Amino acid sequence: MSITDKDVKHVAGLARLNLSSEDTSLYTTQLKKILAHVEKLSEVNTEGVPPTTSTVPEARPMREDEAKPLRESLVGQECALENAPATKDGYFTVPKVIE
Repeated sequence: MSITDKDVKHVAGLARLNLSSEDTSLYTTQLKKILAHVEKLSEVNTEGVPPTTSTVPEARPMREDEAKPLRESLVGQECALENAPATKDGYFTVPKVIE
């Protein structure tokens, strides 16, 4: 596949980039080198190599599903506000950020 200045300008336009002519020719040269390297990869013999679908191990450890005490689930207004730095009339209070 051959990359032209027109192709680079098209992609730059899609990305809303305004490239100078020097940048366009630089990126065209770089993309040609990248594609040449990718084409070399197609020459590698991969016969007998199983396809890889994921690099993450399939077995994922799961934690036990345990019921927690009521206080840990923040049920109730008092429990939710217990560690708040400031409260008023049952609500969190925060510094004013709008003038």
